[in-house]
Amino acid sequence: MNYDLIIVGGGAAGFFTAINAAEHNPKLKIAILERGKEVLSKVRVSGGGRCNVTHAEFIPNELVKNYPRGEKELKGPFHTFMTGDTIEWFEQRGVELKIEEDGRMFPVTDSSETIINCFLGETKRLNIEVLTNQAVKKIQPKDDYWRITTNTSDFEAKKLMIATGSNPKIWKMLKDLGHYIVDPVPSLFTFNCKDSRIKELMGVVTQASVKIQNSKLSSEGPLLITHWGMSGPAILKLSAWGAAELHALNYNFEIKVNWREYYTFDETLEELKIFKTKMAKQQVSKYTQFELPKRLWQSLVTAAQIQSYQKWADVNKNQLQALARELTAGIFTIKGKSTFKEEFVTAGGIDLKEVNFKTYESKKHKNLYFAGEVLNIDAITGGFNFQNAWTGAFIAAQAINS
Repeated sequence: MNYDLIIVGGGAAGFFTAINAAEHNPKLKIAILERGKEVLSKVRVSGGGRCNVTHAEFIPNELVKNYPRGEKELKGPFHTFMTGDTIEWFEQRGVELKIEEDGRMFPVTDSSETIINCFLGETKRLNIEVLTNQAVKKIQPKDDYWRITTNTSDFEAKKLMIATGSNPKIWKMLKDLGHYIVDPVPSLFTFNCKDSRIKELMGVVTQASVKIQNSKLSSEGPLLITHWGMSGPAILKLSAWGAAELHALNYNFEIKVNWREYYTFDETLEELKIFKTKMAKQQVSKYTQFELPKRLWQSLVTAAQIQSYQKWADVNKNQLQALARELTAGIFTIKGKSTFKEEFVTAGGIDLKEVNFKTYESKKHKNLYFAGEVLNIDAITGGFNFQNAWTGAFIAAQAINS
């Protein structure tokens, strides 16, 4: 079967490439090959089934700061196709997006099916063939075309787009074609921690700064205590930037948590001394300080060996220091990780030096293109991974038509 363009991978980047390529040139014969029974499965589960389409950050140089891998390479592409372009693209096709307080953007329907239906409708309108149950077995460059062998058929195409995400089998085929693959390691994961200080605090969330001990890795933001340990943006950011380092540690390490985010031990100790004088007759654990969640405050007071009946006047110097330490420099042992919701993201993939980011074409092979997470690009949570997919797919679609 002969095509102008074959796209391997029926996910976000694959569909976006196909639709934009066909819009530029309706005469193109395009097929999407998907190994599974269903297409767009990751889109379906994204954002808890609501599909976190992009993020309301409209300055390219700020947007790139959300990519632990790909920051430098994405600057140019984001000046070509940015979050504002994504919003306009979907609105032109009847999908309105909304901005939430944290900047994440979702369809106003709060349903990923809205995005999926948009894509499926566009592929039908543009006569793009979507072929499922097509597991690619071989990719071969011929003189002026590509041959793709699947479990059922042989396909030939002038141009080939690989948009398979984190697929080790495809990476192996690309390696055989001479591409260097950066070994994949998990990114965006939560920390497993069994510690008496947080054991009963499931659901508590507060601003904090977090640092990996014996490392330069640090992060800040909302920290969520879960029944298995710690999650929330502060932890997820740390997991993304530290993907390789934490993998090397086999996910066994210590973190220092400052529940007061930016305040130091000394500053906190001075404030506690003032409390001792001003609130002498109040029980320490009864009234929360520093706007911390009550259960967290009480747990840290207990950890500082301050009894529940003790009043501020009765707290000694050692107890005050211990409380200041718990508030600003608590050490927690992490043993293992857990996947963040259903959104399993990996760092790793095609070495970015081997891709032309003006076209998303391989530097090793003509008419071979890449988009999405098949590249060694990944982002923190919040719609950034999808924006990378939209941008790469749009630029590649333009290049395919040039």
